[in-house]
Amino acid sequence: MSTHLKESSRGLSSRLLFLLAVTAGFMVSNIYYGQPLLERIGTDLGIPTSGVGWIVASSQAGYLLGLVLLVPLGDVTNRRVLITLHIAATAIGGSVVALADSQTALLGGFLFLGLASSVVQTIVAYTAASSTPGQRGGNIGTVTAGVVSGIILARTLAGGLTDLWGWRSVYVLAAVAGAVLAVAVFRALPKERAGRGEVSYWRAVSSVVVLTRRDRVFRTRALITMLLFASFGVLWSGMSLLLSSPAWNLPPSLIGLFGLAGLVGVVAASRAGAAADRGWAQRVTAWGLAALLGSWVALSLGSWSLLWFLAGIIVLDAAVQAVHVSSQTLIVAGAEASASSIIGSYMVFYSVGSAAGAAAVAPVYDAWGWTGASVLGAVFAAFGLAIWGVDRLIPYKTSGQARLARPTQHAGAE
Repeated sequence: MSTHLKESSRGLSSRLLFLLAVTAGFMVSNIYYGQPLLERIGTDLGIPTSGVGWIVASSQAGYLLGLVLLVPLGDVTNRRVLITLHIAATAIGGSVVALADSQTALLGGFLFLGLASSVVQTIVAYTAASSTPGQRGGNIGTVTAGVVSGIILARTLAGGLTDLWGWRSVYVLAAVAGAVLAVAVFRALPKERAGRGEVSYWRAVSSVVVLTRRDRVFRTRALITMLLFASFGVLWSGMSLLLSSPAWNLPPSLIGLFGLAGLVGVVAASRAGAAADRGWAQRVTAWGLAALLGSWVALSLGSWSLLWFLAGIIVLDAAVQAVHVSSQTLIVAGAEASASSIIGSYMVFYSVGSAAGAAAVAPVYDAWGWTGASVLGAVFAAFGLAIWGVDRLIPYKTSGQARLARPTQHAGAE
């Protein structure tokens, strides 16, 4: 039997889809390992509370650069080689973070690790482009479920390893995982020609500007995503500040366990993808954004009730992943040849939102405590819901909606 898992006329094989989901989960973990460790890393390297948010923000900044400069390569070059090298680079980034002995070295390491970890979106784009129309939403949902699992388990694993061997052991694991998965993915992905010539690299890189200006579906979904993940970032970057504070005084291992409450997001991602394949993406978005806003009511009670805080995490994670999968399905439909450029451009807004939420929550928490952080998260959610509502009130035109590979006038209708 060949060592390569083949794509069939029915789209991606279940084995290859599983490998892509697992790999995406490990790669996205690199962005989130640090969230429950902020207080520990800050203490070790002498970083004040008001500045620890930049630990996560630096990795998000690197991720943003990767989305703009590296992910679009998936439309113009050999994706098997690209994805393999991209994954291998995370091993280098993990090593730099593990060996960092100053704030400058640490932030530089996180920047590079974030840059390399943007391979997650190359994997999502590969999944979208290689799936049949009838399975695309479901397959994106499966890979996104892997991403959600990676985000959740990253926090839990990071907390446990830190208590046993210190926070640097987490990034030793990241380096080892990058090296092993690079080999596995290279062996598993089918061979393809070096370049497919659908779009030029520079056109792909500039697609974030073109799509934002000309494609209303993309523009609306991108803005919603930016606010969605800003709200998400407020929770997951601010959580360690709350739970390690005198109010609860929890160690990193227990803080990481709170991430397990977000496992509902795995189910939500898969169900949302299937719903999008049935044409229900707009309904999922509406309910998801409303649930996101409501989740902050429960989360705001976290200073005195861990049960309400856990309930808020469950609702928030499920809502975020449902909206995220629905948006990805809508923006790629009918433009599979440019999937890497479209997904990469879309995820620029994800990265900006995540970085903004992570950077903003620390000074807000420092000034106004968890109540202030909760208001901040709710404001982001409310603006996202408002954008969706305004978009639905304004009729779509039948022309003038340009995308990289085809018109998009049908993508926003349901």
